[in-house]
Amino acid sequence: MRSVIMNRITKIYPGGNRAVSRLSLSLNQGEVFGFLGPNGAGKTTTVKLLTGMLSPSDGNCEVMGIDPSKEPEKVHALSGVVTEHARMYDHLTGMENLIFYGSLFGLGKEEARQRAENLLKRLALNEAENQRLSAYSTGMRQRLSLARALLHRPRVLFLDEPTSGLDPESAQNVNRLIRDLAVKENVTIFLCTHQLRYAQEICTRYGLIEEGRLLAAGTLDELRRSVSPRITVRVKAAGISSDLISLLHLRKSEREDREAAGSREICLETEVSSEKEIPDLVRRIVSGGGDIYHVSACLPSLEDIYFTLTAGKEVRS
Repeated sequence: MRSVIMNRITKIYPGGNRAVSRLSLSLNQGEVFGFLGPNGAGKTTTVKLLTGMLSPSDGNCEVMGIDPSKEPEKVHALSGVVTEHARMYDHLTGMENLIFYGSLFGLGKEEARQRAENLLKRLALNEAENQRLSAYSTGMRQRLSLARALLHRPRVLFLDEPTSGLDPESAQNVNRLIRDLAVKENVTIFLCTHQLRYAQEICTRYGLIEEGRLLAAGTLDELRRSVSPRITVRVKAAGISSDLISLLHLRKSEREDREAAGSREICLETEVSSEKEIPDLVRRIVSGGGDIYHVSACLPSLEDIYFTLTAGKEVRS
């Protein structure tokens, strides 16, 4: 089932600023989707369009089959939103904040308390549940904001930099919860971030955006094939003849060759169209008298892909 659908949505603010331009995307239920781009790329505007806080200037979108510009209250009942700067009531405790927001979602006091206790434990906040929010650190507030967004068991969760301000252990807890929500509870995660390395660790599919325009969308493998259909293979070896180097279309790897300076090993690289070609390459080097010390397939990271696309300004919408 498609949980989120965007059909060529455009948002132009008063004054002519085009924040989002003809954006088309669809998300499957239960996927962790990384919506990636620098500050000002249009990520926050897109979330506001999907949650009914803004109406599109053109195009349309749906969340769980509901148009947020026409029925925002229904979308809010089915979704949760966590912004980078969590705002709740400082004079209330963590538990009191959650019970209060649970009542806004229509939960009874006891149901809200039970749900809050479970979420506070999962987010390692249970020991601070009776502390006033004014005593919470930035990271604790961020985790409490996530608990608040999950109180009513949303089917779609919008996250804006969910690990901002968190220490490594807290970030791990949040990431574990995100994965569990997607895999075990079939919740769709729409994660906005400019941290590409973080997104590569946790997301299952990606949309890369710049200046309001979608550059590309797909899984990591799909994005890799779109920018670099061939794979670079690096080999550290000794005893390879110049004839074999030429036959196998190997070339010196300048970066790694410097690291091996003074030793008898040489660092070489070549390109293949598939990882399935690598075992044959290794066999041919060994049968030709070479000694192999290291072989690695160098695939483009999400950062490499993003910078390749922004340099070429390719748009795949």
